[in-house]
Amino acid sequence: MAVATSGAGTASRRTSRGAFNLRKLLQLNWFGGAAAWLWLVIVMVPLYWIVVTSFKDQTAYFSQNPFALPTAPTLANYRLVIESDFPQYFLNSVIVTAGTIVPAVAIAFMAAYAIVRGAGGKFLAGVNGLFLMGLAIPLQATIIPVYLLIIRMHLYDSLLAIILPSIAFAIPLSVLVLSNFIRDVPKELFESMRVDGAGEWDMLRGLALPLTRPALVTVSIYNGLGVWNGFLLPLILTQSPDKRTLPLALWTFQGQYSVNIPAVLASVMLTTLPIVLLYAIGRRQLLSGLTAGFSR
Repeated sequence: MAVATSGAGTASRRTSRGAFNLRKLLQLNWFGGAAAWLWLVIVMVPLYWIVVTSFKDQTAYFSQNPFALPTAPTLANYRLVIESDFPQYFLNSVIVTAGTIVPAVAIAFMAAYAIVRGAGGKFLAGVNGLFLMGLAIPLQATIIPVYLLIIRMHLYDSLLAIILPSIAFAIPLSVLVLSNFIRDVPKELFESMRVDGAGEWDMLRGLALPLTRPALVTVSIYNGLGVWNGFLLPLILTQSPDKRTLPLALWTFQGQYSVNIPAVLASVMLTTLPIVLLYAIGRRQLLSGLTAGFSR
């Protein structure tokens, strides 16, 4: 009798477990999963085409299937890109990106701290509103005034002509993100440091800076991508070939009647590598900043 009861209990548990698994299976978001896989395919197909084509010569590019693997892979396109002043363009992009991100993030961090922790009242609220207004002004709408200002300042055809406007356009979003992070820091921590005799600069360096590191990485990477891939400002504000950045360097492979597509895609690959490495290094901090910065 006990054996029969035990067997019945085991069968009942198996039945309930099977029903639970079936219910859990039915609750899965199949539509969302299918849409995610479809989006992954849509994103990966162009990337696959870029990688495959960069290892083909021009003859194979025009004669073979665009998505077919190269029958005779070649590094000639990468060699051509490197020999076509690519190091100079790369250095210009590094200078412009670093020269923009470092001062922009530093200014935005101090401004965000002053807006959240300052005692300026209406003045700081007005400053915050001014920064928010900067988010509503697109770069394309200000290119003519910026061009005239750069001419008046005698900075045309220099890397500084790209850096200064890029700093101005990177600050508003950085202030918004950093102020949200600093606002989430408990006020008791600031008050305890103030009781211990710490000044504003001490609290800025010793408390706000470590706790907002994910936000600093987030705004640095986000603004760095925009500056690294920027095309309009280098196009309008520079003229000399030795002042070109990487997006403008693609013109090097454009002839009078044709464009060397494999070489252009090889240049795209080399241009993308620093971005991929930067994302790999700051991935955790970036994801933390994106998820926590707007959690409230």
